[in-house]
Amino acid sequence: MLKIMDISTSGLVAQRIRMTALASNMANITTRRNEFGELKPYDPRYVIFQEDNSKGPNGSAGVFVKSIERDELPPLRKYAPNHPDADEQGFLNLPRINLITEFTDAIESGRTYEANLGAIEVTKSMANQTLRIIT
Repeated sequence: MLKIMDISTSGLVAQRIRMTALASNMANITTRRNEFGELKPYDPRYVIFQEDNSKGPNGSAGVFVKSIERDELPPLRKYAPNHPDADEQGFLNLPRINLITEFTDAIESGRTYEANLGAIEVTKSMANQTLRIIT
């Protein structure tokens, strides 16, 4: 039963990292400058998962975050000639973030997190039942 909990725990950790990246993307949807004040829009982050085939101390597998990639697509250009950050042609460079996609991914990640919590709860309940039967 510990194997199941290890697998679900790895899923919880992976989804927490994914939710952090999604929250960062949504929070920076209009960020036009980097941390140094340069006119460079925020690069959205995307989490890449990989199956963990290495056997842990309990012989379990799971999932882990292989990498957090940055979107290298060109920024969105919005015409705003009076904005102080506009370029010579009057365009703002904005991050290429689709809010609908980010919200959908956040809902999916949240539900996956809840499913892993449910699996842990069921496993704990089964372990308690087993102990009651044995004693």
